[in-house]
Amino acid sequence: MSNGNCLDLSFAATETEASAGIAQLSKGLEAQGLPAHKAGDVKIALAEAINNVVEHAYAGITPAKVKVHCRLHQNWLDILISDTGNPLPGFRVPDGVPAAMGTSLDELPEGGFGWFLIHELTSDIRYERRDGCNRLSLRFDFPNSAG
Repeated sequence: MSNGNCLDLSFAATETEASAGIAQLSKGLEAQGLPAHKAGDVKIALAEAINNVVEHAYAGITPAKVKVHCRLHQNWLDILISDTGNPLPGFRVPDGVPAAMGTSLDELPEGGFGWFLIHELTSDIRYERRDGCNRLSLRFDFPNSAG
């Protein structure tokens, strides 16, 4: 593997396009050599992050494009997700504390686990708002992979 295979994808911030985009990115990364034991983690974190853009960044405004740039190295993967939607609250990544569970099945929260999962599955998360654009960087380390 070279020291940095790139994969870029851009799609409309709608549920249908996002699902297709996530599937395409997952396949592309696996084809480029993403270690099999990391593929599931990457797909879940990518899906949560992209679905957040679709549901929250473009809430109440016309959906535009979501751009995803992936750089796969021998021991890590960097993913940059950018969009022109609303900024994250407080211009920072949420802490990812899981939603309270409640005491009965009826009280189980429907959402509230996205950021928790993203925090759990990534090695590093960075966010910046620049020139009306959200830029969320996710990093996945896999130091013990055979190269």
